Amino acid sequence: METRVALIGIVVKNFDSANHINNILHDYGEYIIGRMGIPYKEKNINIISVAIDAPNDIISALSGKLGQLDGVSTKTIYN
Repeated sequence: METRVALIGIVVKNFDSANHINNILHDYGEYIIGRMGIPYKEKNINIISVAIDAPNDIISALSGKLGQLDGVSTKTIYN
């Protein structure tokens, strides 16, 4: 199956969702190239970027599951 490289940007406003985020990312670990998290204390948010190499449906499913969490928003950039 053909894969694409994408970057999923995640903004976390509700820190109670952190465990759910980590569990979801763990479920898709075989596709994740790398991730970086940045706490932005001045705005009381966390910013996470996830680089992924996966089929389109996997990328969409991951981004969709993350975006459904309370206080979490996502945006995906495809190559």
